[in-house]
Amino acid sequence: MKYRHLFFDLDHTLWDFETNADQTLRHLYEQHELSRYGTFTVEEFIRVYSDINHGLWRLYQNGKIGQQQLRATRFPRTFTKLGLAEADSPADMSEQFTDILPLKSAVFPYTHEVLDYLQGQGYALHLITNGFRDTQRVKLKSANLTDYFQEIVTSECCGHLKPDTRIFEHALQRSGATAAESLMVGDNLECDVLGAYNAGLDQVYFNPAKRRHFNQVTYEISCLSELKDFL
Repeated sequence: MKYRHLFFDLDHTLWDFETNADQTLRHLYEQHELSRYGTFTVEEFIRVYSDINHGLWRLYQNGKIGQQQLRATRFPRTFTKLGLAEADSPADMSEQFTDILPLKSAVFPYTHEVLDYLQGQGYALHLITNGFRDTQRVKLKSANLTDYFQEIVTSECCGHLKPDTRIFEHALQRSGATAAESLMVGDNLECDVLGAYNAGLDQVYFNPAKRRHFNQVTYEISCLSELKDFL
């Protein structure tokens, strides 16, 4: 076996963030009766929130804002963009979203089957995630993923975010692995692929949408089941 340790990203790689967020946002739209304003549909609400949230996450990953600022501003900015007055914006939406989202359990196709296979082949499985520690642990439990992983490394636990090489080095140290015997699997070309490359790890770019790119990657897959072709 060339590799002994496999490191996975969680959101957008195993745990289907978009599907789970969509379900949560639809629930909140109905719960708060946002249709009564008559100015935006649930689809517009989801689209605007997603755009703003992605932008804030980029700032967070670049160290320009903190966790609390990310959580505190994404919904107020969404409602402002949608034309709601500040007084009409639900004040507790962010807390409710943070509570409900991790309880969702949608994962990408073949997630459990592939993890079962990899465990059976003798690989040590670990996680490296920029997500918040407590939230990620609830997601893992909700999706029945916790028991697959020996080490769960979050940016909070080591003080560094992917693509910083220090989070990968921390993960290697925690797992007792070397870079040469390790492989990183993730959906983000900068955070997962480039970060792992700079830390000396081979990489698997998970690209289910088959987006065109010009990056050099060790492997590229569009379905998790393809991991069985070379592992």
